Amino acid sequence: MRLENLGVIGNCQFAALVENTGSVVWCCLPRFDSEPVFGKLLDSKNGGQFLIGPADGGAGEQRYIDNTNILETTFNQGSSLFKVIDFAPRFVQYGRFFRPTMLVRIIEPIKGMSNIRVKCDPRIGWSNDVPVLINGSNHISFKGFTSHLRLTTDIPLSYLTGKPFKLTGRRHIVFTWGEPVEEPLQSLCERFLNDTSRYWQHWVKHCNIPPFYQTEVIRSALALKLHCYEDTGAIVASLTTSVPESPNSQRTWDYRYCWLRDAYYVLNAFRLLGHFEEREAFTSYLLNVAGSARDLKLSPLYRVDGEIDLDEAVLSQWPGFNGNGPVRIGNKAAYQNQNDIFGEMVLALFPIFIDERFSAERSRLTFELLVNLTKKAVSVAGIPDSGIWEYRDSLRPRTFSSLMSWAAADRMSRISIYSAPNLRRGFITAANKIKKEILKSSWNKVLGSFTGTYSCNDLDASILQMASLRFLPNNDNKLISSVNVINKSLLHNGWLYRYKFNDGFGKPTAAFVVCSFWLIEALVFIGKTEEAKLVLNHVLSTFPPLKILSEDFDPMHKQMCGNFPQAYSHVGLIHAAFSASPKWSELL
Repeated sequence: MRLENLGVIGNCQFAALVENTGSVVWCCLPRFDSEPVFGKLLDSKNGGQFLIGPADGGAGEQRYIDNTNILETTFNQGSSLFKVIDFAPRFVQYGRFFRPTMLVRIIEPIKGMSNIRVKCDPRIGWSNDVPVLINGSNHISFKGFTSHLRLTTDIPLSYLTGKPFKLTGRRHIVFTWGEPVEEPLQSLCERFLNDTSRYWQHWVKHCNIPPFYQTEVIRSALALKLHCYEDTGAIVASLTTSVPESPNSQRTWDYRYCWLRDAYYVLNAFRLLGHFEEREAFTSYLLNVAGSARDLKLSPLYRVDGEIDLDEAVLSQWPGFNGNGPVRIGNKAAYQNQNDIFGEMVLALFPIFIDERFSAERSRLTFELLVNLTKKAVSVAGIPDSGIWEYRDSLRPRTFSSLMSWAAADRMSRISIYSAPNLRRGFITAANKIKKEILKSSWNKVLGSFTGTYSCNDLDASILQMASLRFLPNNDNKLISSVNVINKSLLHNGWLYRYKFNDGFGKPTAAFVVCSFWLIEALVFIGKTEEAKLVLNHVLSTFPPLKILSEDFDPMHKQMCGNFPQAYSHVGLIHAAFSASPKWSELL
């Protein structure tokens, strides 16, 4: 199985991955971090799938209906042609967003009479047990789950075992968790399809986009939206667990959670896109998480409901993606010391006090929370931690963590002018102290670059964030040199690695996708816009047809790796595209 052959659908309640064979190979219900109902992604033989495809098992060609998250897979059998339309309903109904835990699949004949097969074969979560099937008149109930699971269709139930049959007309299947379908199936499916299509196209029309790289930004915006869990406002890092960063690497992690580190970068992407509601909902989630943490003992990541019951476990009975285990649930990183998260929380919540649209969230208690987060960030600057890359070997003073502490103090010194002028001098002093420490401890004269760890020689792509955070002016020699050295040393076949040293799991063999986008932003910042465009154009040239991005890219074998899709990768593309593209005012 290749990630390039997968499409994603969802509705901000759940998501599913659909292979170009017509098989739903991954779907957790009723939410992103639930147990899988279809898990073929991590167990090709026994993980469960929902297949609609040609009887001969051939692959089809996938595309999204323009400016939507509705996926079409077209199968050409020579004398016959048909397509499968997959989507999760989402639209406004009765003044609220309607997002049922429902997967709709429509089979449409295009030419001739195709020989197809349909098989819905779910599993009871991580146990991999097969549920009991009970046939109704036009539906199948699957017993053994914590809620009603039902497939309703206008296809004869006798044909749903995977045996071939002729497609004689447009057919409909609705797979539901919870309340079953009660109204006529065909009219419901067609109405939901039309309403969902209009919703996504309307949402895209309200996106800001740059003049260049428009299709890529729109697809990244749509993919990013699918990572939003609307009930709480949380935004997860990825929709999967345990897809390895590279084959046989043991680098398999569960990313179906909300990382505080991602918050600032994600919120800023939605700001660039001009979508305020997603920013407002995520900000509310962050306020709840921070406000509920006693003594600001924040975890680096949380479940979509704000809980941190994330003990990591290995599921030995699951072979993993293409047999590359281990399969993990939970994430040990939730219990690490990652000092950068306090600064990132300040950056994420900072707009509350500079954007009048956040006036409802602005209060004395919110400001006090921001002050305390800043003080916490300042207090941990230079303290050894696991860092942005969540190293599992040893704690060291990380440059990126201190950079975020500096950013927190710097930003707070600005808004304190208006909200608490008596605190401003203290924040300025703290920011200057941290900056001096970074300049002294992180600068490596021999390398001509800042390094990832104090008094060390480890080149690290996270240093590029100095540019976007404006830690130094764009004509600063040390910043320019660092960008050039990292570009030269970590770039391989047009893709930037996080680092190239042994991190306890060996040397990475795949590039972390977002790092290339950081490089593009940094190159633009120091005036190398044309070089930035070359990097961006190269990265775009390797995109799969659906333009859905994973966590990593293997430049040697030219394939995507890691959890899929990855919110951080799409956020990076959005930032890089806006950065490298001219403004509309320069073209009109």
